[in-house]
Amino acid sequence: MPHPYVLLSAAVSLDGFLDDTGPERLLLSGAADFDRVDEVRASSDAILVGAGTLRTDNPRLLVNSAERRAARVAAGRSEYPLKVTVSGSGDLDPGAQFWHTGGEKVVYTTDKGAERLRGLRALGLDADVVPVGTEVDWRAVLEHLHDVRGVRRLMVEGGGRVHTQLVREGLADELQLAVAPLFVGEADAPRLFGPGPYPLGRMRMVETRAVGDVVLIRYVPTAPGVGGLASAADRHWLGVACELAALCPVSETAFSVGAVVVAADGTELARGYSREGGDSVVHAEEAALGKVDAGDPRLSSATVYSSLEPCARRASRPLPCARLILDAGVRRVVTAWREPDTFVAGADGSGVLEGAGADVVVLPEYEERAVAPNRHLVG
Repeated sequence: MPHPYVLLSAAVSLDGFLDDTGPERLLLSGAADFDRVDEVRASSDAILVGAGTLRTDNPRLLVNSAERRAARVAAGRSEYPLKVTVSGSGDLDPGAQFWHTGGEKVVYTTDKGAERLRGLRALGLDADVVPVGTEVDWRAVLEHLHDVRGVRRLMVEGGGRVHTQLVREGLADELQLAVAPLFVGEADAPRLFGPGPYPLGRMRMVETRAVGDVVLIRYVPTAPGVGGLASAADRHWLGVACELAALCPVSETAFSVGAVVVAADGTELARGYSREGGDSVVHAEEAALGKVDAGDPRLSSATVYSSLEPCARRASRPLPCARLILDAGVRRVVTAWREPDTFVAGADGSGVLEGAGADVVVLPEYEERAVAPNRHLVG
């Protein structure tokens, strides 16, 4: 299901701590970075913090700049982003600033936590309480925010446990990290990320710059998801495949498709697009796979991203792309658009792949981008 773009925002010390163990909050950022964060808040549809952050920091989660709030209103948006918290237990202080400032609020909780939170309205606190099952399910939270609350860009400001869970589950689209020029050095102080299993590979740095005396670093994930679950990196790579489709020479007799082959650690192995290099009949997946050594051991755990479902039948070459993918050893495909009957009736490349044990993930929110260079073929 579609999710919002999930941006994790945090400030840390040089040794990776969010705070020290003192009674007062350690201010890691300066005025320039606080203003940058305010700008990011103003650009977001919602701001989320975990229950632990509400208890320890008591944040207001507001857009402080009157000019930025006015710009939101002028653009037809609410003055403040939606404020969101997540609590499995439902044990939240009704006196917290979260409830008494800003605009709309929503709490995601468990079925048991929802029982505990029923009294919020009786206390005069206007917040939407949404249970998501016996345990907090982050995918359910993100789907509800997207589909019901209309959130397209979600800023997550902590704490470390929330950031850790979203990264581990492959749900964070971007990490904005402000590194402060100081050390904490206290073993019991809270860290940004906890120990445990994380997605493979290296993240990709997209920006670094000085903001006052801190350094802002922006990273995006690269490692594909696993099995039938989509990750944030899957969305990134499928977006790349859709961009490649726009490079195809126009044809009246074949689709314009882009494809990328990505190793499990997020390394791009190859990319290609339909009719690439002057070959009037080459398909995108065929063009991409043709650039990878057939004996490359990374193919068995790689993912192929294709803007259009790989073909199950074709007249121009002996093997369709679904077969080429399977013969290469790839067992995971992410696509945006099921092949219509324009040229081949009853096309079902996904069925061929799944019948051979491959996982096929369809992200329909990318369908419009995949269809765009083929509009003249499908109306």
